[in-house]
Amino acid sequence: MNIAVILGFIFVLTAVNAFSQSLSGTAFELNENNKKANLEGVNIQWQGTTVGTSTDKNGNFSLPRVSGNTKLVCSFLGYRTDTMDVKEGISKLDIRMFNSSVTLSQVVVSGNSETTIISKINPRQTQLLTQGELYRAACCNLSESFETNASVDVMYSDAITGAKQIQLLGLAGIYSQIQTENVPSIRGLASAYGLNYIPGSWMESIQISKGTSSVINGYESITGQINVEFKKPAKSDKLFINLFTNSNLRQEANINGSFRINDKLSTMVMVHGDYFDKEINKIDSTQIYMNGEYSNLAENFMDLPKLNTISIFNRWDYNVPGKYISRFGIRFLREDRNGGTIDYDKNTFVLDTSQINQKKLPYGFGLKTLRTEAFWKNGFMFKDKPWKSLGIILSGVNHEQSGFFGVNNYHGNEKSLYANMIYQSIFGNTDRKFNTGISFLYDEFDEGYDQTRFRYIYQDLPADSVPSMYQITHLSGYSQHSYNWDRSEMVPGAFFEYTHTWRTLVFIAGIRGDYSSNHGFFVTPRANLRYQFNEKTVIRGSAGLGYRSANVISESIPVIASQRIIEMDDSLDQEKAMNFGINFSKEFKLFGKKADFDIDLYRTEFIKQVIVDLDKDPTTAYIYNLGEDEKSYANSFQVQLNYHPAERFSTVLAYRLNDGWSTSSGKLQRRLMQPRFKALASFSYATKHEKWKFDLTGQLNGSARISPQNLMPEIVRRDYEKSPVYSIINAQITKKFKENFDVYIGAENLLNYTQKDPITEPFIPYHTHFDTGMVWGPVIGRVIYGGLRYSIPYKD
Repeated sequence: MNIAVILGFIFVLTAVNAFSQSLSGTAFELNENNKKANLEGVNIQWQGTTVGTSTDKNGNFSLPRVSGNTKLVCSFLGYRTDTMDVKEGISKLDIRMFNSSVTLSQVVVSGNSETTIISKINPRQTQLLTQGELYRAACCNLSESFETNASVDVMYSDAITGAKQIQLLGLAGIYSQIQTENVPSIRGLASAYGLNYIPGSWMESIQISKGTSSVINGYESITGQINVEFKKPAKSDKLFINLFTNSNLRQEANINGSFRINDKLSTMVMVHGDYFDKEINKIDSTQIYMNGEYSNLAENFMDLPKLNTISIFNRWDYNVPGKYISRFGIRFLREDRNGGTIDYDKNTFVLDTSQINQKKLPYGFGLKTLRTEAFWKNGFMFKDKPWKSLGIILSGVNHEQSGFFGVNNYHGNEKSLYANMIYQSIFGNTDRKFNTGISFLYDEFDEGYDQTRFRYIYQDLPADSVPSMYQITHLSGYSQHSYNWDRSEMVPGAFFEYTHTWRTLVFIAGIRGDYSSNHGFFVTPRANLRYQFNEKTVIRGSAGLGYRSANVISESIPVIASQRIIEMDDSLDQEKAMNFGINFSKEFKLFGKKADFDIDLYRTEFIKQVIVDLDKDPTTAYIYNLGEDEKSYANSFQVQLNYHPAERFSTVLAYRLNDGWSTSSGKLQRRLMQPRFKALASFSYATKHEKWKFDLTGQLNGSARISPQNLMPEIVRRDYEKSPVYSIINAQITKKFKENFDVYIGAENLLNYTQKDPITEPFIPYHTHFDTGMVWGPVIGRVIYGGLRYSIPYKD
């Protein structure tokens, strides 16, 4: 009897000790003003137990500790479920939550405020660009959001239309999956100009993931994923205004208004306008004076197209914390682009071959775009089961664009539907999680390109002839040709992804199967691995396949903006590539201050690829499938150091080496227009209370291979086959007058460096050698800009 009493007493003491300690704190996120916004309904639970709680209306929580268990699971609908290691002895914890696809929950510490966060928790290598990072430069749209980032390059794809493209891991942006709130966005007909369709004032954050991403989001990601999170009405200011202008008289206005109808329902309207009507021309005329002949057409080409854009976005959010969330949004865009020579007038233009011979016929470019997008996202949580959820995503796009390039006409129409249903749960405990579901993608494309092919006298001469300038520039005739690229594709699919978490190791294995109405059944396997040596040292690996269907006309704007003849195979393959890589992250002290070091190496190897060959003939673009025995690959190596040498002072030093090769014109050679390296140094300093902010970023860009011109007449050839190394420096100063009002002024391309010959043969824009796509550097010199941001916050 006495033994039983003693054992019972010991058991009670043990139980009391197990729960005698408690953990309390607050769960929050940072709003667009970088202020804390407490979250109600966040589920806090010790991993593998039933001991848990939810945060109250002020975001506060308190729960007893469980002896021997330091793994705390934090989950909230619309936010990522994360597991934190809370050491024994910690009794107070503030938890910052990150929405959507970011897995970055962390203990908040005082000191420097990170504007770019590189997660050590996420098994996939992920960077989060916060709004603070976006405010460091003239972030007018998504294409201008990566000026201070070493991983993503943004460059003009041609010298006339203003189209921009990104490069990630040494490959064009078409191989990166660009989403908005995990919904496919910039793809299809939006590939050429879509980076301009997302205004900076709409963005809350950007997540950049390198390597193969989750099978949950589809099969199209090959080099990585860029996901944009829009501002949410429930946590946005009542009114936000951003006005912008620059020394070229580009003008932009942004107005956001949010309305909190009740504690569950809120809505938001965002309006963006961009207007540019100035004829800018700074071509050095000495670059196009040839053999004593000169044409004023060369100096008449505008460096940038005129632009008139209006975008409207209305979204509705309905949120029952911990139970249900619904988000609906619709976006509309209208854009007009017009460029070419200054003296071009569409209303009076007539194709006159005599004026072509005299090098006097103006060249014009115009493109009108109408685009409507809509999405509806629903999430369901299960009571007392924070690890279980069901999500349903629906979206649709209608995209219409039509225009002309000189005397050539283009039209494109796209209709796309997307659906994704995701079920998340566990096997036994939260160390063994899985996601499974089904998806459906429907694409309908109708593209047409009508080209006038001009033939010149020199083309009818014997091959060994040395043509005169007269023979090179005078016509012998012309003909009409039409290209039609109509494609419809239905792709139903299913996926399963399993995540197993050990104390220091996380392993993710995913597989999806899809059936394409055009390409048949295909399988996409992907895997990610994360090993944690200690709290500050992590190594990650990834491998997997990716697929995509090419839209060769809309993705080849530099070709159709030129006068190249298009020769295309009748049947083009679905592109298929394997990507694998490794990343090492280390946090340490440098001279007593916090520093983060990252190094990564990735390789993308194509199994099937659509090749746009600009090497074989300077007058023709050959589009065909990569041969079975031919190679195409890209290697990317990057090192980066983030360092805080003093309070409110941060630096980023990075270097990236690109090694990309592709088989074109029958031989393996470096990829066109890909810089061999990029070095970046970025500095940011803020005074106390952030009254003043100073940002300076410098880039050193390596040389790139340019399409050879050895087959062109010697008199009009370029005298180089690779671009020079060049530097770009940007700077910005921000002054905060009040908590809700700041003014900024800055400069892009301070060194005023420009490519002097972005257009091949600009003095004969209807010539077979006229080419606008050999752009390797800036086409615009120094630009001074300024703007203001004003907001009226809610008084919570």
